[in-house]
Amino acid sequence: MSPQTVGSPAVPGAAAEPDGTPVAVPVAVPAATDSEVLAAAATTTAAGTATAAADPATMVPAASVQAAAAAAGAAKTAVARTAVAKTAAAKSALTKSVLTKTVVAKTAVAKPAVAKPATGSAAAGTPGTAAPGTATVTTALPGAPQAFSTRARTLAGAVRRRCADLARIESPSGDAPRLDALAEELAAGFRATGATARREPAPAGDHLVLEWEGRDESLPHLLIVGHHDTVWPVGTLADWPVTEEGGRLTGPGVVDMKGGLAILEGALALLADLGERPHRTVRMVVVSDEEVGSPDGRRLVERQLRGAAAVLGLEPPHPDGRLKTARRGSTRVRLTVTGREAHAGNDAHDGVSAVDELVDQLVLVRDLAGQPGTELNAGRISGGSRANVVAGRAEAELGLRFSTAEAQRRTLDNLARLTALRPGARVRTEVLSSRPAWPERTGNPLLRHVRSLAAALGQQLDGAPAGGAGDTNLPGSRGLPTLDGFGAVGAGAHARHEHIRLDQIAPRIALLAALLAVPLPRLRDRAEG
Repeated sequence: MSPQTVGSPAVPGAAAEPDGTPVAVPVAVPAATDSEVLAAAATTTAAGTATAAADPATMVPAASVQAAAAAAGAAKTAVARTAVAKTAAAKSALTKSVLTKTVVAKTAVAKPAVAKPATGSAAAGTPGTAAPGTATVTTALPGAPQAFSTRARTLAGAVRRRCADLARIESPSGDAPRLDALAEELAAGFRATGATARREPAPAGDHLVLEWEGRDESLPHLLIVGHHDTVWPVGTLADWPVTEEGGRLTGPGVVDMKGGLAILEGALALLADLGERPHRTVRMVVVSDEEVGSPDGRRLVERQLRGAAAVLGLEPPHPDGRLKTARRGSTRVRLTVTGREAHAGNDAHDGVSAVDELVDQLVLVRDLAGQPGTELNAGRISGGSRANVVAGRAEAELGLRFSTAEAQRRTLDNLARLTALRPGARVRTEVLSSRPAWPERTGNPLLRHVRSLAAALGQQLDGAPAGGAGDTNLPGSRGLPTLDGFGAVGAGAHARHEHIRLDQIAPRIALLAALLAVPLPRLRDRAEG
């Protein structure tokens, strides 16, 4: 893994939203109930046909997100199927299921009404109670909040199964064959929702770059970031299988972040069922190395930041469902000590113990990292060869987190100046990956918009800073409108109690689908570019 330097040159800020009021979203609601038909009567829309092909010789029909909707009679013009196929032996015979569907175009036509932009601070609201700004969203989605929520409940079972299937494909960071197999599976699923998808080759596993056309291609794109690697080694499923019990789905990677990937697939399927597309172009980067700091995937995220109107992350929210409005910075550092080997009994005086030097260095590093705004985790230590040999080499991998950019700079400068404490030893520090701190944004118009949207859907939602770091640190640190936590609601990431709450799948599908469909307000001042 190549070292990376901290603080890459800033990417120019995203283009500002065009001045003016957002336009109403035309939504066609397929006949399901009398109330939905009446709610949709004011607006109909034209939609393209979304198709995805599967090889019948290798596919075995099974349930899918779209099939669940059709079976419930919610979208009588949507046809879907899920398939399971064996991957090549080189991909370790990993399970592959492909969601495919065809959505028949709906005819159209009404001129959309103009919605006034939200003003002021929107409260989260309670279910069934309008919050400030809710009227704006409701106007922009005439008759749609109920349709979105109803359709999301219909799709929730298929999304739950999709998440379980993805979790059963083990994909630890660095395991290129398994990550590539999962990337192909994800690409097939997202293509079925209308995306163009391409694999971006990478030495530790391919990344994915996806794009969905929007109704207004002249607008700056919306960027979504995610990842398909996990912290769990191959074989974890043997003693911790994916299990559904007590209203929870548990298993390695279900919340971080295969649940988020499945929910996005469900949100886009929901839009297709309603004959809709996202309001603007949506681009997505799914990296294969997020759990080790995105040392290679970072370049793809940075490339897509140019011209983005806003950035959304599919990491899990806070356990209570709140979105993530800021993140601490993080850096992975390898501390390597070289000593001199010798016989531990006969010639110990000729040796220089790398293990002893490393232990002393870690005590020193702990003091250096004990500054305000800095936290240290010594995550991995290795060294030596035998008990009767003075250790010639030892190393530790450190995880550092920072509240501010200044704390990050100060601590890394101190680590770079470490020197050996005993003659004959050598100490080297190497930055493996680094993410800048993403400070909380005053006002946060993107959060206000999402809160109002959630209230229109009968949901209560807010946001708060998070302790962990992720790929949203990059846009957030540069002032782009950014929110994370749109993935599955649950808890226990990186721990054996990792799980998602099944009752929160449908609300998340509806929220994400509506956010893609509704025009964004102006999120940046003109002075910000």
